Amino acid sequence: MIHLTGTVLHAGGEATDAWIDGGIITYREPRGGSRARTIRGFAMPGLVDVHCHIGLGSDIVVDRDEALAQASDVLATGVTLVRDLGVPADMTWIDSEPNTPHIIHCGTHIARPKRYLRGVSRDIDPAELPDVVVEEAERGNGWVKLVGDWIERSKGSDADLEPLWPRDILIDAVQAAHEAGAKVAVHTFATETIDDLLDAGVDDIEHGTGMTLDHMQDAAARGILVTPTANQVASFADIANQAGAKYPVYASRMKRMYENRFDHMAAMADAGISLLMGSDSGSTLAHGTFPSELQACVEAGIPASTVIAAASWEGRRRLGFPALEEGTIADVVVYSADPRSDMGVVSSPLAVIRAGELVSEATD
Repeated sequence: MIHLTGTVLHAGGEATDAWIDGGIITYREPRGGSRARTIRGFAMPGLVDVHCHIGLGSDIVVDRDEALAQASDVLATGVTLVRDLGVPADMTWIDSEPNTPHIIHCGTHIARPKRYLRGVSRDIDPAELPDVVVEEAERGNGWVKLVGDWIERSKGSDADLEPLWPRDILIDAVQAAHEAGAKVAVHTFATETIDDLLDAGVDDIEHGTGMTLDHMQDAAARGILVTPTANQVASFADIANQAGAKYPVYASRMKRMYENRFDHMAAMADAGISLLMGSDSGSTLAHGTFPSELQACVEAGIPASTVIAAASWEGRRRLGFPALEEGTIADVVVYSADPRSDMGVVSSPLAVIRAGELVSEATD
């Protein structure tokens, strides 16, 4: 049994004490509570990284040991819930492994041939999209991942970001996913993609760097989730430099989005969008970087209170998971102080508790 004391922040408010007994949290001292192991600090619901590709690495699909190491690195940061958001392999085996985050599997990215990262996506013709989203939904846990836009390299020096899917097919595909009981998350950088995504009724926009103020307000009104991925957007300058003289139009756009990233993310928060937090770890970004993602979002102008809520109790609620309500599974991260007033503490949790089990604890 574990006794949490100090401040325990949960979806319903705050408490000064809580007990974890049999993996479940309670705010009423159970029998034997006086003999529980005490952890003192600022406790709150375990973090949720909604854009994290455990199983994906620089060599695309990693082996079992590497996937477990990735999961361990993620859990150690206080992330107890992950939405994988696209891995080109069956990763459900990891669900039975100890000391790993709970993972919401999303199947494989869906894209068109030569319009995404080689080897990462399931590449199809547009007409196949409605059927394929249903197939990928069956492989996941209620989510599918579409690539909404990518560079069209066939246009040579005029190449730029372009939408992958005709509007009518995208609308049919989102409807098919919803009828199959799944929600749709979409990778998008480009402005030209957003109107169709909003009209199609997608559930989550990833990155969203092309969203205008009108798009943001529309997304907020519709309750569409948005994941800003500050660390990934910070890499746009490098992407622009790599594109260089070969793709100058594309490079110019990526550079503009990089330069505008702070104003853009602050505007997302000001618009009242329901934000999620995602590290986009896997392949180009390392696993275990979620704390730096949260700090980057704050540095970009999103209030710390908004970031922490989206990364914890609000993010969990938006994905349909409990957030330390009485009698629910105890996924907890404990800090030395309230991260809403001291973001530095997110890099060094005092303790991480997954399903009632203490999986890591800081030592002096």
